This record gives sequence, structure tokens and C-alpha cells, in this order.
Amino acid sequence: MKKLTYQDAVSNLSAVLKRDEADTESVKQTVDAVIAEVKTKGDNALFAFTEKFDGVKLKSLRVTEAEMDEALEKTDPALLAIMREAEANIRAFHEKQLESTWTTSPKPGITLGQKITPLARVGVYVPGGKAAYPSTVLMDTVPALVAGVGSVAMVTPPGKDGSVHPHILAAASVAGVSEIYKVGGAQAVAALAYGTESIAPVDKIVGPGNIFVATAKRAVFGQVAIDMIAGPSEVLLLADERANVTYAAADLLSQAEHDEMAMPILVTTSEAFADAVIAEIDRQLTVDLRRKAIARASVRDFGFAFICGNLDEAFDMAARIAPEHMEIMLPDAETYLDRVVNAGAVFLGSYSPEPLGDYFAGPNHTLPTSGTAKFSSPLGVYDFLKRTSIIQYSRDALSEAADKIAAFAYAEGLDAHAKSIERRFES
Repeated sequence: MKKLTYQDAVSNLSAVLKRDEADTESVKQTVDAVIAEVKTKGDNALFAFTEKFDGVKLKSLRVTEAEMDEALEKTDPALLAIMREAEANIRAFHEKQLESTWTTSPKPGITLGQKITPLARVGVYVPGGKAAYPSTVLMDTVPALVAGVGSVAMVTPPGKDGSVHPHILAAASVAGVSEIYKVGGAQAVAALAYGTESIAPVDKIVGPGNIFVATAKRAVFGQVAIDMIAGPSEVLLLADERANVTYAAADLLSQAEHDEMAMPILVTTSEAFADAVIAEIDRQLTVDLRRKAIARASVRDFGFAFICGNLDEAFDMAARIAPEHMEIMLPDAETYLDRVVNAGAVFLGSYSPEPLGDYFAGPNHTLPTSGTAKFSSPLGVYDFLKRTSIIQYSRDALSEAADKIAAFAYAEGLDAHAKSIERRFES
């Protein structure tokens, strides 16, 4: 873990963080070729790419009802109960985000408003590969269902035996999603965007994935909507010398084990605390963590401890970094909430660690990464709703505004716009 002072880091922060890991031209070329193939060859391209990239020759793409039932039987009933409780928490939180159609009448004869309509069909990408993520299934499908999306299609890479991990299918069953396809990577994104013989096209694609998935989402944007371009996971822990060293190290490692490029960041006003946390991270990396090698690489290459002179500098550093997850491990942490400017999710106090948000609390864990929290929000019900403006004027109301509208139109050189108004009031 690299240790820097606020002054050393703040002048060239983007270079320090190395977040500008742009898509390489070779990745883009590969993705463009995959998309073109799927557009022209449909299912045949999906079968071929699944055999090439995932090492499995499939007979069919869609997960069957029997496979769903088998997955539920294979899932520990205790874990299934936890999934159901987590789903209830996620659903309850996201129901608070629902919007309704509304109208207002600012003057007699005028009605203005906004019509809320759920998207018709959405595609959800659930990663595979290094781990199975049933939590992502819940986080990305439940808000869509709460929004009233009529059709949700899920795609996820198959294992070497051609099956989908039972925990992913169990989570889908808990959420209420049954349309699931065994396909991943750029080819899955292309199938959702353009459709194939088996997979009907969608209106929006959500869900995280690797660099090929992210590049494919960027490429199909415009044909469909997307939620965001997700980068490696990151957590920023802001603390002073009073924080618990063991908790801090454990929380930083909880993000480090996601990916070799995950970014665990400590921002503190105490160099002695930073040194203690770094030592504790090294100690905890000696215990039996199944993803120890991944976590160690993340800490080594993308881990940072920023030493700040005071809390003003600490919160300024946090705002500049704009982390995906931000933990505030200060006494009375909630009193500092107004000082948080940019963060995907904020965790307040020593007993609100980031994994609480990943799995169970209810707020969404699909969050803006790589500094995009400066202008982006967590995935939510609002991502699955369309807003349509409503405008209605009576003749009298339009008459009152007619000259002003025509003058505006003439000022822009749009005579037909003006005539559209004026002809309604000609003799």
C-alpha cells in the first residue's frame, strides 16, 4: 500500500490513482467483431463464442425450469432464507423510489405534468468467472421489477460443465426472474441489444462486467440504454486515530479481494494510524482467505493511504476521489454527512461496513466507480422508468401567450414555429 501526504497527492491525483485505464484498441476491435457476428449470425454466433471464450459447447441457451428447480434443491436452505430476507430489504428500500404520474394547473386553462412509464423490457448482466454473485442478481433485478418492467431477461456466463451456478439461479428464483440465458461477455451484450432467434432485444442493459462487457455496453449505447460503465471496485475509508485498526484493515481487504485492480483507499489525519492499518492488512493477509492472492495484488498495486493535516483536507481528498463506497469511521459519523460531496454510497460509523451494503441492508450495490460518483447515482427504480412531459393549453391560455411564443420563434429564425401559433388566431 502506497503512503502519500495530501500535498503530494492532490496536485496530480489522477496520475497517482492510475484510473485512466482506458479500453485498449485490441479490446475494442475484439468487441466490435463479436457484436457484428452476433448481429448477422444470431444464436449460432452465441454458441460459437461460448465455446471459444467459456470452453463449453452448449445445446441450448435458455435455462430450463428443471435447472431452476435443481438449483433451489442444491442451495443450502439457510442461505436461501438469507437471500429471501435480503430481497425483502432491497425491495422495501427501492419501493421508496417509486414515482407517480402528476399534473399541475398553474393558471386556468393550463395543465402541465409528467407521465411515468416503466420500460417494457430490460436485460440484466450478471458476471461469472472468478466468483458467483447472487447478490448482483437481487440488486439489479429487484429495482426493475419494483418499477413495473414487464419483461426482465438475465444473461450470465456458464461454467465449464454448461451449467449456471446454483446460487445465481436460486437468487433469480427469489427475485422472481425466470428468463435466463447461458451467455456472457460482449456476445451477451450484443444479443440483448440486437436480439437473436432465442433472445428478444431489450430497451436497456444493466449490470457490471469485465472490460469486454463494459466496452460492449459502450458500443451498443444508442441502440439501447445502459446503466453505467463499471470499473474496478473501490472503497475509501476516512478515519482518525480513534478508529479501530482491525476493522479498518478488514474493510479495506473486503474490497481488495474483488479484483487485482480493486482500489482500497485509506484517508486519515494520523500517520501512526495509517502505519498501524498497513501492518494489520499485512497480518490479515496471512490468514486463510480464499482470494488472498487477488487481495494482496490489489493492496500492492492499487492500495493507497493518504495522510491529511486535518479533516478539511480529508473530506476534500474524498470529494476529489469520488469513491464508489465511502466509509466514515469517526465518532458521531452521521454529523459529517453534509461534508460528503461525491460518493456512490456512504457507510456511517464503525458498525456499518461496506459488505453490509453489498448484501443485506437494502440500498443498491451497483454504484458509480472510477470517479463517476461526481455525476452519477446508484442503480435504482428511476433507472427503469421513463418520464414523458404533459402539456395542455386551452384556446384562451394559448392566446394569452401567442405573441410571446411567436416573438421567440422569429428571434431564432424559425418562422414556421411562429406561424404554427399565429394561424390559430387568424380571422
